[in-house]
Amino acid sequence: MTIYFKAGISDEMALGMIERCFSDANDYDGYLDIFADYTEKTVSWSKGRSVEEFKDQITEALRAAWEASPFWQVYERREERDDAGTNEIRRAAIALTRTYGGVVVITLSLLGRRSSANDLELVFVCFQEDAQRRNFRVRYDGKFIPSLNV
Repeated sequence: MTIYFKAGISDEMALGMIERCFSDANDYDGYLDIFADYTEKTVSWSKGRSVEEFKDQITEALRAAWEASPFWQVYERREERDDAGTNEIRRAAIALTRTYGGVVVITLSLLGRRSSANDLELVFVCFQEDAQRRNFRVRYDGKFIPSLNV
């Protein structure tokens, strides 16, 4: 069993962390993955791709998520804490939120090219209602989640 949802941070903190990464954008690459009821989209940011273009896509994805599902729970994944992998956390978030309507799960990984110490890996779980977010936090934050086989 693994604790998936143990590093919750505020949405303001997450947005600040993203902005800091873009202040030294030449040192990163990464991807953005969006999963919602009727959408699944992955956008890559690789070397040579415009920083502004990728930043605009992130901004638009987060804005659209906020408009559809404004009650966010954000989790930061860190290698040095031996956290579960980002995709593992993402799959668990999707599986555990299927009973809630209108949930958007966004995974953002900004990976340092020179050092993994600069990596930023965030999972946004965005709910339509605050009651859904509170219920999710009570049920899953900091608790053991059995293998979901997803």
